[in-house]
Amino acid sequence: MKASTRFRHGLFLTLTAAWFAGLAFGQAADEIRVALGKSVVIDYPEDIARISTSSPDTVDAVPATTREILLHGKGLGAATVVVWSKTGQRTFYNVNVEPNLEPLRRLLKETFPNEEISVQAARDSLSLTGRVSSQAIADRAAVLAAPLAKSVVNNLQLSAAGVEKQIVLRVKFAELNRNAISAFGVNLFTSGALNTIGRATTQQFSAPSANRVDTTIPGQNTGFQSSFSISDALNIFLFRPDLNFGGFIKALQQQGVLQILAEPNLVTTNGKEASFHVGGEFPVPVLQGGANAGAVTIQFREFGIRLNFNPQITANKTIKMHVRPEVSTIDLANAVTFSGFTIPALSTRKVETDVELGEGQSFVIGGLLDDRVNDSFSKIPGLASIPILGVLFKSRSENKTKTELVVMVTPEVTMPLQITDPKPLPTFPREFLPNVTPNTPATMSKAATPKKK
Repeated sequence: MKASTRFRHGLFLTLTAAWFAGLAFGQAADEIRVALGKSVVIDYPEDIARISTSSPDTVDAVPATTREILLHGKGLGAATVVVWSKTGQRTFYNVNVEPNLEPLRRLLKETFPNEEISVQAARDSLSLTGRVSSQAIADRAAVLAAPLAKSVVNNLQLSAAGVEKQIVLRVKFAELNRNAISAFGVNLFTSGALNTIGRATTQQFSAPSANRVDTTIPGQNTGFQSSFSISDALNIFLFRPDLNFGGFIKALQQQGVLQILAEPNLVTTNGKEASFHVGGEFPVPVLQGGANAGAVTIQFREFGIRLNFNPQITANKTIKMHVRPEVSTIDLANAVTFSGFTIPALSTRKVETDVELGEGQSFVIGGLLDDRVNDSFSKIPGLASIPILGVLFKSRSENKTKTELVVMVTPEVTMPLQITDPKPLPTFPREFLPNVTPNTPATMSKAATPKKK
């Protein structure tokens, strides 16, 4: 009797545990995601008896066949769908209706093909996750997703920036300025030859001028005296006192060559502007107005070699850059004197442009070829037509100038020198100052060692 009672009690516990296990198994819910406006089909393992949904406005569930269930996402949100089989088995489905993210994912992939951007939805919000190369791309991705949801949570992270490439720009200014001057002219004057005072000049070059003529000589009854002032004796000056006759001859040939070669180099990182200036500044007096009218202040103007450029490495492995090189020198020949101040002029060669080159390629961004000829001819009518002697009454000056200027740029991607690499320095003809390091251990040990007697 006791054994039978124990058997019935064990059987009851076994059946109870099995019932609870079956109940727990039947209550387990499957997770299903449906895009808004899309439908999915569930293959049910048994014949369907009845279907119920907790939110018909969110999910519409209808049997397509005896063993197929059609779920249609009608509104954003979540709902529970319960399916009863004809055998009494119940199955729960947790259905989440989300926005249709495929068009957005496709748009982000086409817009940013090299970025890793993922999109998740939670009710009426979108979340962007992944890694992008710049903050600008993260902001643009959020702008693209904004029209599809009430709020966009931008969780995009920036990828670790790599080492920026260094770009060196080599600029060459090469200028050759040649000039040739030739001049010839004769000025004649007489201080009393043949009882005549006068001069003959074409006025192209400086000629003597009579500043005093006396009709009588002091202490004598006859004769006269005269004096001439000479401002420029030109190249050749001749005077015969016994004949009271003289002449000035301008015969000159001059040639000059000016060569300028400047090669400024400048290094900067990709996308960063850099500037370089070697030269100086000269003072320029400036008159003040208003309450300080008449006062003079000093402003400084730059001269020398200046280089500004901003490089950008493109996806085509070229270097696009805005470059502005300039070379200026002080020109005292065209200086201006104002209120006792001498203000020099500036001779400037300047170029500003945008170019795109491959690494190591060169481009002539500016050039100039200037040929000038200035020919001046003067003569005294009539006298200049006399054979042979007419040359004395003619003058000519000819000035020829030829200028050639070339500005060339060459960008290169460079790497810094390693610790063991030799450092480039100017070559000095001799040692400037010997390197003396006091209080070194060797020096101190020598100083501390006493001398033997």
